[in-house]
Amino acid sequence: MFKRAFLLGIVSGALAGVASLVYAWRYREALGVDFSTVAATTSIIAASVGGGVLAALGYVLSYKLWKDKGEIIFNLVFTILSFASILAPLAVRLPLDVEMPELFPGLTVPMHFFPALGWFTLKPLFIKQEIKN
Repeated sequence: MFKRAFLLGIVSGALAGVASLVYAWRYREALGVDFSTVAATTSIIAASVGGGVLAALGYVLSYKLWKDKGEIIFNLVFTILSFASILAPLAVRLPLDVEMPELFPGLTVPMHFFPALGWFTLKPLFIKQEIKN
């Protein structure tokens, strides 16, 4: 199960990274602000893939600790951590030369949910759930 979860983490993280880059491009085109000096492409991809790999480790650990309830506990913790992670872009202090810093949270906050969305979307393709009667 670890191999499948780890592969799911990498693929869902990569998907989240691509979605984040597309979102950043559309955000820049729509509002005319460029935060690429603060939120670089490599940082966005690394954070997304890192989030996916951490999710894979958390998924495997939750199954080892809680067996049948591992799935729901993992989903709950992953969702809570995704919401908690939005505090970081709200607290960041941008350099003084960045134009319209008040728009930065609008760029980064949605990106914090992309790894969870990628994981929950692709999980049925990688890890089959057994239905118990």
